Order: sequence, then structure tokens, then C-alpha cells
Amino acid sequence: MAAGVSGYAISMGAHRVVVVGGGFGGLGVVRGLKRADVEVMLIDRTNHHLFQPLLYQVATALLPAGDIAPAFRAILRKQRNAKVLLGEVTGFDTTAKRVHVDLPDGTSRSVEYDTLVVAAGSQDSYFGHGEWAEDAPPMKTLEQAVDLRSKLLRAFETAVAADDPKEWLSFAVVGAGPTGVELAGQLADLARRALKGQFREIDPRDIRITLLDAVPHVLPPFSEPLRQHTRTKLEKLGVTVMTNAMVEKIDAHGLTTKDGDRVEARTIIWAAGVQASPLARKLAEATGAEVDRKGRILVNAEDCSVTNEVFAIGDMVNLDNLPGIAEPAIQEGHHVAKVIKARLENRETKPFRYLDLGTMATISPGDAVADIKKLRLKGILGKVAWAVVHIAFLVGWRNRVAVLAQWAWNLVTGRRAQPIILEPMHAIERK
Repeated sequence: MAAGVSGYAISMGAHRVVVVGGGFGGLGVVRGLKRADVEVMLIDRTNHHLFQPLLYQVATALLPAGDIAPAFRAILRKQRNAKVLLGEVTGFDTTAKRVHVDLPDGTSRSVEYDTLVVAAGSQDSYFGHGEWAEDAPPMKTLEQAVDLRSKLLRAFETAVAADDPKEWLSFAVVGAGPTGVELAGQLADLARRALKGQFREIDPRDIRITLLDAVPHVLPPFSEPLRQHTRTKLEKLGVTVMTNAMVEKIDAHGLTTKDGDRVEARTIIWAAGVQASPLARKLAEATGAEVDRKGRILVNAEDCSVTNEVFAIGDMVNLDNLPGIAEPAIQEGHHVAKVIKARLENRETKPFRYLDLGTMATISPGDAVADIKKLRLKGILGKVAWAVVHIAFLVGWRNRVAVLAQWAWNLVTGRRAQPIILEPMHAIERK
């Protein structure tokens, strides 16, 4: 006798662990249970793990999409106790211990579990102005990054034949956190170095890149010396930095701040804020847990549990207000895997303790900042530290080697690996 989705049955004799979401946290749980006496099912709406910290490098044509998004089945090919299910989780029945899933063929199924781990991540927040997404798209998924790459490259192609090239060579990035800073820096390098010689009709002086945020500084989590270094370097790259600039209106030709300043930009990228996945609220409703104002579910700080059988980790949880970056999710995933194994073996586990490894952001191919406790690195030392950490966190040696090779090629030649325009599927479907 078996239970679960047809074709994905889990033995009734095995302890069934269902993991929702294959990001840093969810994948960490699955891999952490490799040698445990359990059967694991990973459910995700995509078939790949996404290394989000390098997503902006796909958007700026530096890396191919596949280098930061290995398929789950390839990652888990040797883990015999793990199964993968492609589907959209729509809800939870924690009384019957079931997860409701919409499958690719249009049908719906319920997957039974003994232990549930939800690691559904986060989504972009437009602070009540969802209509801005049409003119200022986000960059949270691989599809969005590829679409953005096409939009950026199309802007250069359009400028070549336009009566007013400056109109199409105007870019704005909303949000001066690590993602916004890294995106603005890479965009400046793409525009002034990588495309040099390929777009001889374009005068680099016509390119305008604006980075703006409502907060007083770029990189708010960092120390003041590193914030100042970052701003100075961005401005040397030709980026106009606007702080204390709250966006009030966005349209197809630019944006307006609350103070009335107008920024003309035909390409606007949103990197200003995130909120928890809607599954956090659904899980809270199913379990009776609470959510904070950002929609994050509150969990037990000692073991990341919501109930005895349900855990939640990553960006969708509030655990002592840890930052929504990769490292907390990774550590939470490893801890939950240990807790599950310990419970099955009737062992106790130590409470979860977060090890702060600091924060990092890259500015240009040869410059980055790293704030690691009392150690503050910038320039080439910061870049080396940044590169080592990111390569270490990438999944798979093939991806690590490929990314290193692309970085080296770009550093030496200034050329990009993927200057390709792909038409978005929704545009093709309209034809």
C-alpha cells in the first residue's frame, strides 16, 4: 500500500518527508537527509535550483542561465531516497498531513507527509503599487532575468537606429541594497566596456544609469566606510546615485520621486523590496501560527518548527529577524535535517545558532566590498573574498568551473558570454 501522487508513491513503511521549495534551505534539507532512513519528496514549481546571488549576472549577459540553475534531478541523481515533483503548492491540510499541489497537466493532487518542511522563499514587494511591475519588472526568477537581459540588449539595438539614442540608453535601478548595487555596477560595465566596439554607432557618453533608493545610503547593512567606497566607485563607473529618493510614480518613460525629481529611463529595474511567499500565510492559517508585517511566518527559534511535524525555513520565516539572504537559509536547512534525523533516532539536538558570516556585494569586475564582523574588505581583496564565497556556495563542480571561466574571460577581455535576445513567451503567444 502506498500514498501520495500517482507515479510518486512513497512507501507507507518509510518516514515521509515532504520539502516544499528547492532553494538554498529546501535543497539543504533534502541533501542533509541523504543517509537517513526516510523517503524525501521535493516539490517545486520549477525543475531547477536557482543560485539567486548571481541572477543579475544572467540579466547582464555575463553568465548563461544554466550555470547558476542546475536541474534538481541532476543534483539528486545519486540520492536514492529522494524524489522530485514538478508542481505548484496551493495549500496545506495539517490535520490530514497533506500538501495540495497543482500539476503541470492541469490536475490537482494531495501528497501525504509525516514531516513537512516549507521553504517557499520570497517575492518582490512594490509596497502597495503592484501596477509598477509592468514598467519596472523585478528580477527574482530565471525567466525574469532572461527577459531582462533581452530588454537591456534590445535597448542598445534600438538606440542604434533611433532619432534620439539617449532616450533608449537611459536606465534606472530602484533599490540600493546589494542586488541593486551589483546590478547597476554590472550594467555600467556592460554598457561602457563589454559592448565597446560592438556598438560603434553609440556614444558611451549618451548612456545614463541611475541607482536610487528611499534610504540615506547605498548598502544599508554595511559599515559606513564600505558604503562610501561603494558610492564613490559607482559614480566613477558613471552611475548617478540618488539616496533619500522615494519613488512616487513609475511609467513607461521614467519615474518621479516624492520630492518631484524626474528620472527619464526607458528601462527600469525593480530591486527595492521583498515579501514572504504567499505560502507563508497559508501555512500560518493551516497551523494557527502568526505572521509579521512582511508576511513571514514566526517559527520556533530553537529548531525552526511551526508545529511538531511542520518546519519552515528561509526568506519566508521570521527567526530572530535574520536577514533574507542565502546563509541563514542554508544553515536552517542543515539544522532541520539534523533535527529530523535526531527525532527518528530518539536523540536530542542542540538549539539552532546562526553563524554570521558577514555580507558582501560586488561593484565591478575588479572591486567588491565584504563586511565580515570586524573585517572590512574592499577593492581586489573584497573581490577575492566575494568570489571564493560565491563559488563555494554554487551547486556542482561543473557550474563552479564554468562560472570561474566566464569571470576570468570577462575580466581579461571585457566580453560577455550571452549577449542574446530571446523573445519572452508571453510575447510569442500574442502573435
